[in-house]
Amino acid sequence: MLIPSKMSGVVLTGHGGLENLQWRDDLPVPIPGARDVLIKVSAAGVNNTDINTRTAWYSKSDADAEDAGWSGTALSFPRIQGADVCGHIVAVGDQVDPERIGERVLIEPFIREANDETLETPWYFGSECDGGFAEFARVAAKHAHPVHSDLSDVELASFPCSYSTAENMLTRAAVKAGETVLVTGASGGVGSAAVQLAAARGARVIAVTSAAKADKLKALGASETLGRDDDYSAALRGELVDVVIDLVAGPKWPSLLEVLRSGGRYAVAGAIAGPIVELDVRTLYLKDLSFFGCTVLEPEVFGNLIRLIEQGDIAPVVAETYPLRDISAAQGAFGEKNHTGKIVLSLD
Repeated sequence: MLIPSKMSGVVLTGHGGLENLQWRDDLPVPIPGARDVLIKVSAAGVNNTDINTRTAWYSKSDADAEDAGWSGTALSFPRIQGADVCGHIVAVGDQVDPERIGERVLIEPFIREANDETLETPWYFGSECDGGFAEFARVAAKHAHPVHSDLSDVELASFPCSYSTAENMLTRAAVKAGETVLVTGASGGVGSAAVQLAAARGARVIAVTSAAKADKLKALGASETLGRDDDYSAALRGELVDVVIDLVAGPKWPSLLEVLRSGGRYAVAGAIAGPIVELDVRTLYLKDLSFFGCTVLEPEVFGNLIRLIEQGDIAPVVAETYPLRDISAAQGAFGEKNHTGKIVLSLD
């Protein structure tokens, strides 16, 4: 295809409200470096990280936003966000096989190579570099994974960030068949992915969700559901779990450790109920618990995710679809938390 010099998309102009998301028709189309590919974006998912970055939620200081990127560093603006990307390769750099042009790909959101260099500290696609909320996106060829599936572009765009985050948590916690896994925030994008992926490993899954969403989570593979306000120990009738996959934290956090068996594992990749928790260190060492903070993907995770998609072992959960131009409405709906699965922005 003929690559234009300008494209349309949404830029984040600074930390703050939805007014800082601006539609532009004059954005320069990125030029691929020697080891890059240029992707015509078809669809891009909405994530907590998009909102957290915009609102400076990652900052530990109320005085400024110098540490408001997911990696604890300042962002440069304007920035094209968007980590969940499905699209087709339309151009390649000098060191990339031109046979890759035309491939449908998913972008691995944690970037270890950019600007033809290996990064000492990984970047997050759409944070330290421009992402997929525009017609075209550039990424190192190694992070553009071919995917062969009958699923639509919108359905495929629901996978990269949420499912790779969930698979990474399960990988770090070494979840295996026959174990019992408790998943908090189970109706969200990462949570619903964790339910499916843990069940695909042969684990018994207990999902924490609202009563209105319990049946949906059971359809995804949960054996049992608990209410968000339940007393977990009482609701489980004394049963202990092997692994907690936590996306919530907040005031009920100590009860998650209470229901872990001796030698249990706790993995966390979110804190939507609040990042500050109370830890009785005696619980940690007397129960021989292992804690895993999970952000950067283990090297094998994204390839494993592509394999699961292509084999049909996991299914997309798309709650709603919006045109990219309606990103403010999409993020507003995302914030209401009435959906199960992913909200996806379409560029077609």
